[in-house]
Amino acid sequence: MKLLKQKVINEGIVLAKGVLKVDSFLNHQMDPFLMREIGREFKALFAEEKITKVLTIESSGIAPGIMTALELEVPLIFARKQKSLTLTEDIYVEKVYSFTKRETNEITVSKKFIAPGERVLIVDDFLANGEAAFGLARIVEQAGAAVAGIGIVIEKSFQPGRDLLLKAGYRVESLVRIASLEDERVVFVGEE
Repeated sequence: MKLLKQKVINEGIVLAKGVLKVDSFLNHQMDPFLMREIGREFKALFAEEKITKVLTIESSGIAPGIMTALELEVPLIFARKQKSLTLTEDIYVEKVYSFTKRETNEITVSKKFIAPGERVLIVDDFLANGEAAFGLARIVEQAGAAVAGIGIVIEKSFQPGRDLLLKAGYRVESLVRIASLEDERVVFVGEE
């Protein structure tokens, strides 16, 4: 996706230890035109999957998730990281480790929002080690639904997430794949 690559090149900041800061357009301030294009791209990639819901994790996955859901004309569900006074019973709970934040969160989704037999597309902003995607997939499967695919905005291909998800049998589509963040420089897969 050329527009996304340009944003990563022009606005992304490489930090130490394999971290790419994209807070100017993806996960703090958001570019709504880019989000619309992300939604359209995921719709094109997963058009044949008969998706009934899109699932993500708060908060960085919500913008690409909602635009994908809008394009697919299905609801978006986001797994909550924070405990809620209104979300205490009849919930799916999974533990997810965040590479960037270096902490484990319990994510929760109300059981009433995913029904057996549904086809759920998981969308997230980043793929590193696959922890978030696996946590969301476990929730979908607990509900008796199927993971129709996993859509990732930015994949760090130098980390094992993609390989682990593919090995587990999931379809993974990433809009941008990064081969390296060494020497404070972004190198995309295919440009090594």
